[in-house]
Amino acid sequence: MAWWVWVLVAFLLLTIEFFATTAHVGFFAVGAFLVALIVGVGIPMPLWGQLLTFSISSVILLIFVRPIVVRKLGFNITKVVDSLVGEQAIALGDLPVSAEGKAEMRGSSWTARNVGETPLTKGQRCIVEEVVGLTIYVRAS
Repeated sequence: MAWWVWVLVAFLLLTIEFFATTAHVGFFAVGAFLVALIVGVGIPMPLWGQLLTFSISSVILLIFVRPIVVRKLGFNITKVVDSLVGEQAIALGDLPVSAEGKAEMRGSSWTARNVGETPLTKGQRCIVEEVVGLTIYVRAS
Protein backbone atom coordinates (compact mmCIF):
# COMPACT_ATOMS: atom_id res chain seq x y z
CA MET A 1 0.00 0.00 0.00
CA ALA A 2 1.29 3.49 -0.77
CA TRP A 3 2.55 5.71 2.05
CA TRP A 4 -0.12 8.35 1.45
CA VAL A 5 -2.87 5.77 2.04
CA TRP A 6 -1.42 5.14 5.51
CA VAL A 7 -1.37 8.89 6.14
CA LEU A 8 -5.07 9.08 5.17
CA VAL A 9 -5.82 6.15 7.48
CA ALA A 10 -3.94 7.92 10.28
CA PHE A 11 -5.90 11.15 9.79
CA LEU A 12 -9.16 9.21 9.71
CA LEU A 13 -8.21 7.55 13.01
CA LEU A 14 -7.25 10.92 14.51
CA THR A 15 -10.64 12.30 13.49
CA ILE A 16 -12.34 9.36 15.21
CA GLU A 17 -10.17 9.95 18.30
CA PHE A 18 -11.20 13.59 18.36
CA PHE A 19 -14.87 12.64 18.70
CA ALA A 20 -14.30 9.63 20.97
CA THR A 21 -14.60 9.83 24.73
CA THR A 22 -11.60 7.61 25.47
CA ALA A 23 -7.96 7.83 24.47
CA HIS A 24 -7.52 4.63 22.45
CA VAL A 25 -7.82 5.25 18.73
CA GLY A 26 -5.05 7.85 18.62
CA PHE A 27 -2.42 5.19 19.26
CA PHE A 28 -3.57 3.32 16.16
CA ALA A 29 -3.18 6.59 14.25
CA VAL A 30 0.43 6.78 15.45
CA GLY A 31 0.91 3.18 14.24
CA ALA A 32 -0.44 4.18 10.82
CA PHE A 33 1.92 7.19 10.71
CA LEU A 34 4.82 4.86 11.60
CA VAL A 35 3.99 2.54 8.69
CA ALA A 36 3.59 5.57 6.38
CA LEU A 37 7.06 6.71 7.43
CA ILE A 38 8.60 3.28 6.86
CA VAL A 39 6.98 2.88 3.44
CA GLY A 40 7.67 6.53 2.52
CA VAL A 41 11.39 6.16 3.26
CA GLY A 42 11.50 3.41 0.69
CA ILE A 43 11.85 0.26 2.80
CA PRO A 44 10.18 -2.47 0.71
CA MET A 45 7.44 -4.22 2.68
CA PRO A 46 4.57 -6.41 1.47
CA LEU A 47 1.02 -5.56 2.48
CA TRP A 48 0.93 -8.27 5.16
CA GLY A 49 4.14 -6.83 6.63
CA GLN A 50 2.66 -3.34 6.68
CA LEU A 51 -0.49 -4.59 8.39
CA LEU A 52 1.57 -6.59 10.90
CA THR A 53 3.79 -3.58 11.66
CA PHE A 54 0.72 -1.38 12.05
CA SER A 55 -0.97 -3.86 14.40
CA ILE A 56 2.05 -4.62 16.57
CA SER A 57 3.19 -1.01 16.90
CA SER A 58 -0.34 0.18 17.72
CA VAL A 59 -0.89 -2.45 20.39
CA ILE A 60 2.54 -1.82 21.95
CA LEU A 61 1.81 1.92 22.07
CA LEU A 62 -1.62 1.26 23.53
CA ILE A 63 -0.29 -1.01 26.28
CA PHE A 64 2.87 0.85 27.27
CA VAL A 65 2.42 4.52 26.30
CA ARG A 66 -1.30 5.03 27.01
CA PRO A 67 -0.99 4.72 30.82
CA ILE A 68 1.73 7.40 30.81
CA VAL A 69 -0.36 9.74 28.61
CA VAL A 70 -3.47 9.18 30.72
CA ARG A 71 -1.54 9.96 33.91
CA LYS A 72 0.18 13.06 32.46
CA LEU A 73 -3.05 14.52 31.03
CA GLY A 74 -5.01 13.77 34.19
CA PHE A 75 -7.62 11.56 32.54
CA ASN A 76 -7.46 9.17 35.50
CA ILE A 77 -8.54 11.83 38.00
CA THR A 78 -12.20 11.52 38.90
CA LYS A 79 -13.99 14.82 39.19
CA VAL A 80 -15.83 14.76 42.51
CA VAL A 81 -18.50 17.12 43.77
CA ASP A 82 -18.38 15.56 47.23
CA SER A 83 -16.53 18.61 48.52
CA LEU A 84 -20.04 19.94 49.13
CA VAL A 85 -20.55 17.38 51.90
CA GLY A 86 -20.81 19.20 55.21
CA GLU A 87 -21.85 22.51 53.61
CA GLN A 88 -24.95 24.33 54.81
CA ALA A 89 -28.01 24.79 52.61
CA ILE A 90 -31.34 26.53 53.15
CA ALA A 91 -34.60 24.77 52.36
CA LEU A 92 -36.61 26.77 49.81
CA GLY A 93 -39.83 25.02 50.74
CA ASP A 94 -41.19 22.54 53.26
CA LEU A 95 -39.36 19.23 52.93
CA PRO A 96 -40.95 16.23 54.67
CA VAL A 97 -38.79 13.23 55.61
CA SER A 98 -37.62 11.26 52.50
CA ALA A 99 -39.17 13.83 50.15
CA GLU A 100 -37.56 15.87 47.39
CA GLY A 101 -37.70 19.61 47.09
CA LYS A 102 -35.40 22.57 46.51
CA ALA A 103 -32.62 23.99 48.64
CA GLU A 104 -30.28 26.91 48.12
CA MET A 105 -26.55 26.44 48.53
CA ARG A 106 -23.75 28.79 47.47
CA GLY A 107 -26.27 31.01 45.69
CA SER A 108 -27.69 28.22 43.51
CA SER A 109 -30.90 26.26 43.71
CA TRP A 110 -30.40 22.49 44.05
CA THR A 111 -32.71 19.53 44.05
CA ALA A 112 -32.65 18.33 47.64
CA ARG A 113 -33.78 15.14 49.35
CA ASN A 114 -34.39 15.13 53.08
CA VAL A 115 -32.58 12.09 54.51
CA GLY A 116 -32.92 13.20 58.12
CA GLU A 117 -35.46 12.07 60.70
CA THR A 118 -37.16 15.47 61.03
CA PRO A 119 -39.00 17.46 58.38
CA LEU A 120 -37.47 20.72 57.16
CA THR A 121 -39.44 23.94 56.98
CA LYS A 122 -39.02 26.76 54.48
CA GLY A 123 -35.93 28.84 55.35
CA GLN A 124 -34.48 26.23 57.73
CA ARG A 125 -30.77 25.52 57.57
CA CYS A 126 -29.68 22.00 56.75
CA ILE A 127 -26.43 20.09 56.28
CA VAL A 128 -25.43 18.30 53.06
CA GLU A 129 -24.83 14.60 53.75
CA GLU A 130 -24.16 13.36 50.21
CA VAL A 131 -24.18 14.53 46.59
CA VAL A 132 -25.48 12.27 43.83
CA GLY A 133 -25.45 13.90 40.42
CA LEU A 134 -27.21 17.23 40.87
CA THR A 135 -29.18 16.17 43.94
CA ILE A 136 -28.01 17.02 47.44
CA TYR A 137 -29.06 14.80 50.33
CA VAL A 138 -29.67 16.98 53.38
CA ARG A 139 -30.67 16.68 57.03
CA ALA A 140 -31.64 19.26 59.62
CA SER A 141 -28.69 20.94 61.32
